[in-house]
Amino acid sequence: MPATPAWPPKSAPRLFVEDEMGGGRILALQGNHAHYLGKVMRVREGDTIILCDNITGEWAATVEQVDKRRIDAKVIEQLRARETVPDLWLCPALLKKDRFDLVLEKATELGAARIQPVIMRRCVADKLNLDRARTITTEAAEQCARTALPEVSEPLKLEAVLREWPQDRALFFADELGGAPAAETFSKHRGPAAIILGPEGGFDDAERDAIRSHPQARPIGLGPRILRGETAAIAALSVWMATVGDWSTQE
Repeated sequence: MPATPAWPPKSAPRLFVEDEMGGGRILALQGNHAHYLGKVMRVREGDTIILCDNITGEWAATVEQVDKRRIDAKVIEQLRARETVPDLWLCPALLKKDRFDLVLEKATELGAARIQPVIMRRCVADKLNLDRARTITTEAAEQCARTALPEVSEPLKLEAVLREWPQDRALFFADELGGAPAAETFSKHRGPAAIILGPEGGFDDAERDAIRSHPQARPIGLGPRILRGETAAIAALSVWMATVGDWSTQE
């Protein structure tokens, strides 16, 4: 007797949508969503797709109608509630476009709750296309099956970040000049936290002094080698998730 196919199929296309989901709702998917489903994934009537709304979680839906510029889908059932990710912010210095794209993508995959870009004196970039950045994080969330999108904020100068820093949030300072081992320091902390990382040219002395003098700052080291900005972000997030994040709580 043949095995019953899994439902929904693992190959079902997965998208984030703006509409709040609910059983029985009919959604009209247009624009980029319709192009992706119709032209790239070539869905047909009766096919299953997975929809996430960043509010209630993940739902299975069935394609009801396929037109050139619109696809109607009926929401069938909820698969997962919106996940709770660790309360960790990543505060990376702005990098060159392709390298910062990688930071956005990997920070999403690794589970950062918020990405707060920081403008520092040695940054080679001082602007960020926020819509494009959010598109990158949304596509990364779709790929890695997140049900909660990371918040991506407008870039702020370091002075503003430090001035407005919440009193209840630890600020782990990944200083290329060294600090306490990251894993050891992370393991001693519980509660809201953030990791701040420098630009291609590193922190200058005034920035380093300003961060180290902040009451919430805790300098950490990321090993014996000097890491690129994007590598440091990936490494720091990975160590955090492995020590006090959600990697150790998977079922």
